[in-house]
Amino acid sequence: MKSITFSVIALLFFTLSCNSNTANNQHTTTPEKISQQDLSKYETAYFASGCFWCVEAIFESVKGVKEVVSGYAGGKAETANYQLVSAGRTDHAEAVKVYYDAKVVSYETLVKVFFGSHDPTTLNRQGPDAGRQYRSAIFYKNAKEKQIVDNYIKKLIAENVFNGTITTEITKYTAFYDAEDYHQDYEANNPNNPYIKGVSIPRLKRFQKKFPELLKKEVH
Repeated sequence: MKSITFSVIALLFFTLSCNSNTANNQHTTTPEKISQQDLSKYETAYFASGCFWCVEAIFESVKGVKEVVSGYAGGKAETANYQLVSAGRTDHAEAVKVYYDAKVVSYETLVKVFFGSHDPTTLNRQGPDAGRQYRSAIFYKNAKEKQIVDNYIKKLIAENVFNGTITTEITKYTAFYDAEDYHQDYEANNPNNPYIKGVSIPRLKRFQKKFPELLKKEVH
């Protein structure tokens, strides 16, 4: 079950847990998968901003994004499994690996998507999900990406976009571990899951309403 800090909140969101029904048999059409060979020609970026089911669906809706994989980043290989991560027993964050066409969408735009689709001021928390595994984090691969992130955060602060202090961790990328198969395309595969209906889909719709110009045509 997704970790909740306060018992009252735990009771309120119990049925909305991100792990509430992994056996849900309700399915919708999932995004068409691209082979690893074809994906190898695209750039990659790594983000964490709460439950990876939500984050995956948001980035999947952005034009220029070819594939999004849910997984774990920030911890060790031997602890990269959902049972340990969701219990808060690792250094991992639930994260996504974004494959994107740099000719269509820039890394800076992906950073814009990241900050525009969650609250980076809630330390180790996103919506009903609390714990370091749900922290806001960007795993940069090189100095250029870090500079883009640093400059974008300075811009957000200068423009007073958020009321609170931005707590996003800016961390050098080391490794990414794919999550278990049933987590991939979870929102598309489980539209009737209580968490998906109550948390994930509303979060996606808020993002889509905020940035319609960034969306793939089929999600307008």
